Amino acid sequence: METLTVPTSDGFGIAVQLAGPDDGPPLLLLAGQANNHHWWDHVRGGFEDRWRTISLDQRGTGDSRGPVTEWSTRLFAADAAAVVEHLVGGPVPVYGTSMGGRVAQVLAGEHPELVDRLVLACTSPGGAHAHERDAAVRRELAHPDPAHRRAVLRDLFYTDAWPHRPEDSVLFGDRAMSADETRAHLRASARHDAWDLLPRITAPTLVLHGTDDRMVPTANAPLLAERIPGALLHLHEGGRHGFFEESATDITPLVREFLE
Repeated sequence: METLTVPTSDGFGIAVQLAGPDDGPPLLLLAGQANNHHWWDHVRGGFEDRWRTISLDQRGTGDSRGPVTEWSTRLFAADAAAVVEHLVGGPVPVYGTSMGGRVAQVLAGEHPELVDRLVLACTSPGGAHAHERDAAVRRELAHPDPAHRRAVLRDLFYTDAWPHRPEDSVLFGDRAMSADETRAHLRASARHDAWDLLPRITAPTLVLHGTDDRMVPTANAPLLAERIPGALLHLHEGGRHGFFEESATDITPLVREFLE
């Protein structure tokens, strides 16, 4: 994997990772809230026989560290745009999951010249129209015991068939983040509202969601598919929030077919 740092307009350096064939078409991967590029560790290999994958550490994660300000999905989308412009200069397909899907919505809506295909998985439009997780889930995620929270996340992200311990997951957050960085990511995701932006998305779009997702309720998927012109919708039966990883043998071929 090749690594580099891309500067943004305000001077914040974004750490970027490249893998796959040098001459392959690019594919931008956008990870979930408070996670670095390792979010894609068990998924990106399914693309790297053909695509040149581009991942990045969003502000406050991985090697993208600097002042904590009022971060937003709009700012994260501007960072992603800077990466695409720096590395490619033209439109790329984008695969965004969870909060990465929220960032991808803004990127495709505000920078349509940089996105030629869009895949949104386990995400939501945010704002008043979105379906939020229920109070019981919020209480469990706020539990003071880290081990308890990891067990809760394991149940929210994976089915009982997932054969690993919670500690083995790469989807439960960047543990090196400070409390301020983590809170800034939480605020960015919570304040996301792309409802008015979604009809402006011109890239062909595929919306994916698991039918048993309680982290980001499944009801958000048809909202996105109906709001984005011409979008396709696929619901993965029994999938939870991490379905794109746990069921990658089923989901990655769907994404590849759409990108092709």
